[in-house]
Amino acid sequence: MSYIVGRVSVLIPLYNRASYILETIQSVLGQDYPDIELIVIDDGSTDGGDVLVEQFANRGELQLLRHPGRINKGQAAALNLGLAIATGEFIAVLDSDDLYVPGKISKQVAFFRENPDVGLVYGNGKGIDAVGNVIYEINYDNRVERSDPNDVLLDCYFLLPQNSLVRASVYQQAGNFDESLRSGQDHDMLIRLAEQTKIAHQSIDSFRYRRHGDSISAKGTETRWRCGLIILDKAAKRYPYKSSTLRKRRALVNFRLAHALYQKKANRFEMLWRLLVAGVLDPLRSLAVLTGKEKVK
Repeated sequence: MSYIVGRVSVLIPLYNRASYILETIQSVLGQDYPDIELIVIDDGSTDGGDVLVEQFANRGELQLLRHPGRINKGQAAALNLGLAIATGEFIAVLDSDDLYVPGKISKQVAFFRENPDVGLVYGNGKGIDAVGNVIYEINYDNRVERSDPNDVLLDCYFLLPQNSLVRASVYQQAGNFDESLRSGQDHDMLIRLAEQTKIAHQSIDSFRYRRHGDSISAKGTETRWRCGLIILDKAAKRYPYKSSTLRKRRALVNFRLAHALYQKKANRFEMLWRLLVAGVLDPLRSLAVLTGKEKVK
C-alpha cells in the first residue's frame, strides 16, 4: 500500500443495497474534508445497486471495483480489493447502508494530527431504522478508553466500520481482512488493529448505523458466533492475552451460540452443551443471566 499524505480512503463494500447506497455515497461526498478517495467495491450485486454507483464513477467522483466475473466473494474479499488500491494516509470503512455525519472525517483527521501516537480513533453515533428515524443512541462518553486489546477482545464495545478512522500504516501491520470468515470479519480486524496500535475515543457525533430486517447484523446469528470461536482461537495463538480474558470471551461466545441455536429451535443437544461450557467457564455471569440481573442481547 503506497499512500498519499493527508488523503482519506473510504471503502464501501456493496452487496444488494440499491435502496440505501445512494444516500450512503452522498454522506461521504458531502463531507467537508478536501481530499477523500471514495472506493466502492461491488461484491456481485444482483439488485442493480452497482449500476446506480456507475453514474458517480463515470463522473470521476469515486472508483467502482468488481471481482472478475462479478461474482460474490464475501465482504472480507471486497474490502481487501479496496485496500489493495487505496492511496490514503487514513482508511475508513463504511457499510453500504450506513451514513457519515457531516464533518466526521475532518474532525477525526484533526484528532490524529493532535495525537500522533494514536492509530485508531472512534466516535459516537445513532442507530436508525430503514427510513432514517433515530431509534437509539450509541455513546461512549462515559467509558474510560484504556487502549487495551484485552478489553476489545472481551467486549467488542465499538464498531470498526461506520465510526472509526485508522491510519493506513496500522492496516499494513495488521494485514488483510480474513477471507475465510463469512461473518465477523470486521470484529476480527478490530481485534488485530487493537493489538497493533493505541486506540482512542473522540466525543463527536460521527455516524448513523442502520438497522433493518435485511441488514447483515439481523441475519446469520449462528454463523456469526461460530465464526466468533474461530476468531477467538486465532487471537489466542497470535497475542499474549490474559487467561481470564480468553476464558470469559469463550464463555460469552458459547452462550451466544447456545442462544442462537435456541432461537432457531435447532440442535438442542449442542445448545445444552454450549450452555454447560459457558457456565463452567464463567459461572458468575451465567448466574447473573439465569437470575435476570443481566439480559440476553
